[in-house]
Amino acid sequence: MFRTTPLLLVLTGLLLGACTPKEPHLQTSIALSDGVLLPAYGAWTEADRQLAASALAFCAGNEDLQQARQSFLAAQGSWAALQPLLIGPLAGGNLAWQVQFWPDKKNLVARQVESLLQQKPELTQDDLDQASVVVQGLSAYEYLLFDAGLNLADATQRQRYCPLLIAVGKHQQTLSAEIHQQWQGEAGMAAQLKKFPNSRYAEAKEAVADILRAEVDALDGLKKKLGTPLGRQSKGVPQPLQAEAWRSQSTLANLAASLATAERLWLGVKQDGLRNLLGSERDELAQRLDQAFGDSRERLAALQRPLDQLLADKAGRDQLGALYDSLDRLHRLHERELAKALGIQLGFNAHDGD
Repeated sequence: MFRTTPLLLVLTGLLLGACTPKEPHLQTSIALSDGVLLPAYGAWTEADRQLAASALAFCAGNEDLQQARQSFLAAQGSWAALQPLLIGPLAGGNLAWQVQFWPDKKNLVARQVESLLQQKPELTQDDLDQASVVVQGLSAYEYLLFDAGLNLADATQRQRYCPLLIAVGKHQQTLSAEIHQQWQGEAGMAAQLKKFPNSRYAEAKEAVADILRAEVDALDGLKKKLGTPLGRQSKGVPQPLQAEAWRSQSTLANLAASLATAERLWLGVKQDGLRNLLGSERDELAQRLDQAFGDSRERLAALQRPLDQLLADKAGRDQLGALYDSLDRLHRLHERELAKALGIQLGFNAHDGD
């Protein structure tokens, strides 16, 4: 007769435990941490490392203006891709303002850059690190490389502005590296999205709720970034100089990068994103969200002209208006229906009151 030994019981328990599927929220939180969030923070850090190197190379005469601009666009694109992922270390304080200052309703970036250089003609890294967030980030870097009133290909202007260009590049490299470090290690942010309870979250559902809040906030932010230059807040009068990246004409590319990350959170890398939490009983909602993402993505890809040109005629404004309405539908599906279906209370929105 077969007898069950204590060792066999232990081994059987371990095997059953290994085969037991993870709780859905835990599975989703782990998948998004490993597949979406941590890689995006790593990409942002690497882009800023290259930005700092580009500033040094350009100012030493080893890189031309076009190459310097491409490095900036890559760094700005990686930051735009990070917008739906602002949880944890980067969500608090004024850290995000140190990366990008927007909206800039009074052209503070240009004014404060010029004021700083008048006060500190021999600008040091310490001068920049103690200055206003307005001049520490990508908005100031963009001003230096793209403003029509400046020409850093000219040796005299390069001598005046290069200390600031180098300092901003270094500031961004240091900031992103510090944030990325806080995502790593046994007590890092990524670990806190994978093992519960921890000092930040009591359970996996709280972590998923945090991720969804960041995505909803970012989608609302996309509407503002498009609606502001479109004139949604100025009685229909277009405001092209209020666009997020009007100098480099990369506003639409930034929107596309943010939208792509939001869709990655929804789908996951291996069909293991937020969509997977709905289950078959919510298939109709999942399909509507799929279609909403597709509609916004396709409308954005169909825009063949820069934002300022689209704003200049009725046909372009109509295209932008249709994109805005599409983003609005996508945002509201997340805010009202997806959050409710997942049993998540969103609470305060960072864009409320803007």
